[in-house]
Amino acid sequence: MAEERKLKEKLKLGILIRLLKLFFLIEQHLLKIKSINYPEGQFIFSMWHCHQCLVYGVKDKSKFYALISASNDGEIIAKAAECLNIKSVRGSTKRRGVAASLELIEKLKEGNSAGIMVDGPVGPKGKVKDGIINIAKLSGVPIIPVAWLSKDKTFFTLNSWDLFKVPFGPCKTVALYGNPIHIPSDITKEETKDWCQKIEYEMNRLEKDLAENYDTYLKS
Repeated sequence: MAEERKLKEKLKLGILIRLLKLFFLIEQHLLKIKSINYPEGQFIFSMWHCHQCLVYGVKDKSKFYALISASNDGEIIAKAAECLNIKSVRGSTKRRGVAASLELIEKLKEGNSAGIMVDGPVGPKGKVKDGIINIAKLSGVPIIPVAWLSKDKTFFTLNSWDLFKVPFGPCKTVALYGNPIHIPSDITKEETKDWCQKIEYEMNRLEKDLAENYDTYLKS
């Protein structure tokens, strides 16, 4: 019975991955992203878990790694994202956290960029965890906060803990990128908490800016 259950779960996982891959491949041709202040050089994108579809807008995906949880849900997303040439490092606070951080730091030191969902994988929503601060501190790569918005009806909000945003069909969006934030290499544990709050403040500021100036950015 246990072997049969495992086989069914494996088959179900494979089907979900194939369906999501198909969706990603179709949606990349229907989604239009207006990028404002897109960074040059190397970076670590700081994004909310609900905005992880922002990775569609990464310009050089061949040198980009997304930090994705080691859960089954993360497995589906990571495997499906491969069809967009997006690579992943697997881990989160509760599973493979240290190993994933070290692996991502190594990828950054090799000259790659990265994206981290700073309140994932299970929240609390809108609260920056310290993983991104430690990774930026040890790699020397600046953090770029990002906000994302669309007013199209095809930009759906799912009934999930993070209110996940997903474009479905033709959709115009705007991605607003903040200025680089450099984390000093000698900060203390207490100062790390302060930097989390600074990143959180900047992400909220960008979201407010984007909400107020969305139409202007879209036409620029």
